[in-house]
Amino acid sequence: MILGFLGAGKMASALVRGVISSGVVKAPEVVVSDVHAATAEKLAKATGATIAGTNAALVEKADAVVLCVKPNDALEALRGVSGKLKGKLVISIVAAVEAKALEEAAGADARVVRVMPNTPALVGEGAAAYALGSRATEDDASLVEKILNGVGQAVRVKESLLDAVTGLSGSGPAYVFTVIEALADGGVLMGLPREMALKLATQTVLGAAVMVRDTGEHPAVLRDQVASPGGTTIAAIEELESGGLRSALISAVRAATERSRQLR
Repeated sequence: MILGFLGAGKMASALVRGVISSGVVKAPEVVVSDVHAATAEKLAKATGATIAGTNAALVEKADAVVLCVKPNDALEALRGVSGKLKGKLVISIVAAVEAKALEEAAGADARVVRVMPNTPALVGEGAAAYALGSRATEDDASLVEKILNGVGQAVRVKESLLDAVTGLSGSGPAYVFTVIEALADGGVLMGLPREMALKLATQTVLGAAVMVRDTGEHPAVLRDQVASPGGTTIAAIEELESGGLRSALISAVRAATERSRQLR
């Protein structure tokens, strides 16, 4: 199978590296193109992928095309190659452009799957969701899962839920980065050197996340295991609750979800 990446930016680069390293496809079976030739050349050199000089050339070679362009460019890019997309799968990681519009731009015989990835895909720890368009098949779903699982974990949702996915995992890394920064600042306030505080904060968040993932326990159960009666942790949790941390994070997901809906 030849897998084409229309666009070679950061997320495309993460996906290309992921599908090659996980064995979904071999490096020579990946074709990339970008309006900035140097960007495509850099990715091809780093991964062994093949460069297509134009979008049309890429679509001609590819069995499936991953659309990795900016939202304002997505429909125009598909219209420009619609004559060559007959019977092919288009996997769109473009935010806020619905499957129906993508299908119309790609042509009547193209199949579309929408994907919402996130930036930790760059380090192989992405959280992504995907939704099938009206003509996409179960085989298409399997291929998309293989691609996304090469750079993290994927779940299948209804397209109507992709805005909520955007609010939670799409924007979510920014929330966690803020938490890590704040924890490190707290350590500095209490006397720790900045570099040490940041290292400890980062590893603490990483370790806690892995515990939730690998144990299958509810976060509240794991939290209670740390919070001894009358101890330091429960005193800290009281401060978090009075400061509205839980409410602020819930509101952040809601705000990002609503903004995603407005951008459609």
